[in-house]
Amino acid sequence: MLTHDLIERILAAIPHCTVGLVGDLFLDRYLDIEPERDEPSIETGLTAYQVTRVRSNPGALGTVVNNLAALGVGRIVPVAVVGDDGEGYELRQALGRLPGVDVSCLVTAPDRRTPTYTKPMYGPKELNRLDIKNRKPTPAVYENAIVDLLEANWSKFDVLLVVDQVTEPECGVVTARVRDWLGERAGADPEKFVLIDSRARIALFRNVCAKPNQSELTAIPSEIATLFITRGEAGIELRRREPGGGWERRMLSGYPVSGPTDIVGAGDSCSAGIACGMMAGGTHEEAAAFGNLIASITVQQIGTTGTATPTQVRDRFREVCGRAANGD
Repeated sequence: MLTHDLIERILAAIPHCTVGLVGDLFLDRYLDIEPERDEPSIETGLTAYQVTRVRSNPGALGTVVNNLAALGVGRIVPVAVVGDDGEGYELRQALGRLPGVDVSCLVTAPDRRTPTYTKPMYGPKELNRLDIKNRKPTPAVYENAIVDLLEANWSKFDVLLVVDQVTEPECGVVTARVRDWLGERAGADPEKFVLIDSRARIALFRNVCAKPNQSELTAIPSEIATLFITRGEAGIELRRREPGGGWERRMLSGYPVSGPTDIVGAGDSCSAGIACGMMAGGTHEEAAAFGNLIASITVQQIGTTGTATPTQVRDRFREVCGRAANGD
């Protein structure tokens, strides 16, 4: 499915494209702990872990942003709500370090927390994650702001990616109001590629494409015509709605990976790859194959949420072709 020429066409096209993203923007904060520096706490008698480095990266929707930036997308526009807090400051700093990211569509909310995943890394081992999330419904003022920003920028986006990360109903960015607006707008502009990634509510979207994994694949409404179902190392099952209501199915095989793997963020890197393939004028099959290739690179990056650069993409495809030539 993939060829060297197709990969070069995708990599040449995306620096001239604009990707819009809407959804739950998290801060991923890694705390690197050196076990040999453990100290006993005089006050509690418990072990006091010694953090020697803090790594702050955009997470959730921001993980897709990271991947798009690494691949070289020209303009990346996240539409999200960020708290007026220390985590929000760290998140904006992290976004500012990424090429091509336009933060003009971030809404600052003084009465909301910046969602944060804090990940203590005890040597190579990740300890229990600490989550900060908003567990009260998103106020209407922020829903209105998100819809207004999407409406104002819709025509500027070559593709739109939607990341519905927060599982608590109505507590994230993609509320019922935002979801309904997306369905209406996408229905009125069917040529716009809109890809949904939702942990708990994929069956509620309409007039869009969706990228569920197997556990997220619940009842799919008839308004969703195309599914990119990620099946781990097996690859992506592409389903397209047929006129009679059934599904045309095709399996796009994954690329074999040897050695240790870390699947954290693999789905997000796959979304970025699919988006890049579609922006470059590829078919659904070609976009899915490119998404598989990107994910095969990022899963080999241990203890971090991986990304893939154009050089890594070229190197990985040469490796894949070499294995195929040798019958591996």
